[in-house]
Amino acid sequence: MKIRPDILYADEHQLIVHKPTGMLSIPDRHVPEKLNLLDWLQQKYGQVLTVHRLDKDTSGVICFARHAEAHRHLSLQFEHNQVQKYYLALLDGQLHQAEGIIDQPIAPHPTRPGRMVVNKHGKEALTHFRRLESFQRFTLVEAEIKTGRTHQIRVHFQSLGFPLAVDEFYGPRPALYLSEIKGRAYRQGKDQDERPLLDRLSLHARQLSLTLFGKEHPESFEAPLPKDLSVALKQLRKWNS
Repeated sequence: MKIRPDILYADEHQLIVHKPTGMLSIPDRHVPEKLNLLDWLQQKYGQVLTVHRLDKDTSGVICFARHAEAHRHLSLQFEHNQVQKYYLALLDGQLHQAEGIIDQPIAPHPTRPGRMVVNKHGKEALTHFRRLESFQRFTLVEAEIKTGRTHQIRVHFQSLGFPLAVDEFYGPRPALYLSEIKGRAYRQGKDQDERPLLDRLSLHARQLSLTLFGKEHPESFEAPLPKDLSVALKQLRKWNS
């Protein structure tokens, strides 16, 4: 299946894009030829500058600048926490708390390169959340991050004991299968291998609100729920509610 981003907004100053899962935000320094959103946009629009990033397997809204002045304008909003960033996260376990705040500093893991951990000596990290739907063994939440630390949502919910339902780094499984949702009601066809419903992070950057360069007031941009997450939630509502 060909990975293709969706352009949500474009003008001569900035771009707002729906990044698909499986696509890097910027080039991988170890494998620079690997498919990434920045190169894809530069081929289409010419000069494009990175403002912020999403993890490779996180889908959703991301913005880029098209010149230095717009880059500074947008980047300062992120730096000063003036941007509203809302995510949908499917968690492992039934979270009974209707809403809350996770105020835990985050630092690089001392022995596992590339991973992060809650650490009192780390950088300030603040996540607000509210429960949207409860299932027997999973919970759908909306998370608003007030800071932009690496793997912030993933690490914060893991620290509560409710990691993402699908997360090979911090969670209990690398993929979610229908058989796990249906339990004894599941019947597999003869000589058929079960394919996962969801085999990437159960995390979607749903909404981004900020003031565009050349505009006076904040605007909100929303990325629709990707098909794989939508299908997984449909099955949870049917069999696990």
